[in-house]
Amino acid sequence: MNLRPCVYVAIICHKWHNIGMQFNDLLTLVGDQPLFETGLLLAGDVDPNDVRRQLSRWVNAGKIRQLRRGLYTLAPPYQKVAPHPFLVANALVTGSYVSGQSVMAFYNLIPEYVPVTFSMTTFRPGKWEGGFHFHHISKHLFYGYQSVDLPQGQRAFIATPEKALLDLAHLTPQSDTLAFLHGLRLQNLERLNLELLDEFAQQSGKAKWKRVAGMLTELALQENDEYKELG
Repeated sequence: MNLRPCVYVAIICHKWHNIGMQFNDLLTLVGDQPLFETGLLLAGDVDPNDVRRQLSRWVNAGKIRQLRRGLYTLAPPYQKVAPHPFLVANALVTGSYVSGQSVMAFYNLIPEYVPVTFSMTTFRPGKWEGGFHFHHISKHLFYGYQSVDLPQGQRAFIATPEKALLDLAHLTPQSDTLAFLHGLRLQNLERLNLELLDEFAQQSGKAKWKRVAGMLTELALQENDEYKELG
């Protein structure tokens, strides 16, 4: 029988109302999802307190993991789709986007693996278990991000490569120097959209951003010239 998700929810919630929540029912409902929220389970004629108590039991039993209040993921071996860290970051703090070194590594602009997921938000900064760091940024600088495809059909909001570099410079003291930029061991700078980089820097109205953009442009052009000489 090919039922729509909303019909599944109605059937499962009806069963929960009569016999209590069963873990197999949860797997039927969210087994293909990397993350799920409590609100999904509160549809229909159910006791919210019963739902939350059962979720707490499953957390204690190691069947599900709580990422924050109201946000969960199935634990192995029940987990079919492992949530990408960028997706988790977006879900932990709504109204945020991944940026900085995390995005630079994603686009292969730096050679290092980055174990921490850095995000920008207009809300309070903070850190979450699992290596999720959120940095505050003013509303007028909250731009330059896009929705990108991730493995297993997931999507997340992340900075463009150009904005990721500017965000990192914004957060780092004395970052508007060639010494700092060389220290990043930047690579594949031909992937940068230099016009967009300059546009973002001009939009910020910050002299530091403009200096960083100018130096990045010089480095990208130098890298391009070196490739031509090698060719």
